[in-house]
Amino acid sequence: MDLRKLKTLIDLVSESNVSELEITEAEGKVRIVKSSGAPMLVQQPGMTMVAAPVAAAPAAAPEPAAALVAAEPAGHQVKSPMVGTFYRASSPGAASFVELGSVIKQGQTICIIEAMKILNEIEADKSGTVTRILAENGQAVEYGQPLFIIE
Repeated sequence: MDLRKLKTLIDLVSESNVSELEITEAEGKVRIVKSSGAPMLVQQPGMTMVAAPVAAAPAAAPEPAAALVAAEPAGHQVKSPMVGTFYRASSPGAASFVELGSVIKQGQTICIIEAMKILNEIEADKSGTVTRILAENGQAVEYGQPLFIIE
């Protein structure tokens, strides 16, 4: 596998939500693992290529993790109860369920998460004011991922 192809694969992994990519070809096997935002190339047995710039990535991994903990937003987090696609409105042309600054009540629908072609209404688990919206419309979300901050 040539270096241009490797560079393209590393760029694709770093710009996507994919956390790991493994490709097997006649020349060998390549596994690219994204940790803390920077992709890392893992050399498999029988492979002769070495990507020196990427090898420095594991040493820097603990610092971004510490920064993420310190940067956690204040207030109550409404987290995703499932893996799926986040939507702020019931349909593409409809108004959003909530906006920044919206005063909401516990049990009020605040977004929809589509999972396996089923639209699941997500309700606020606390009353308050929406101070931050952490997910983008149409974005894939994971279980436990913060979606809103309510104060």
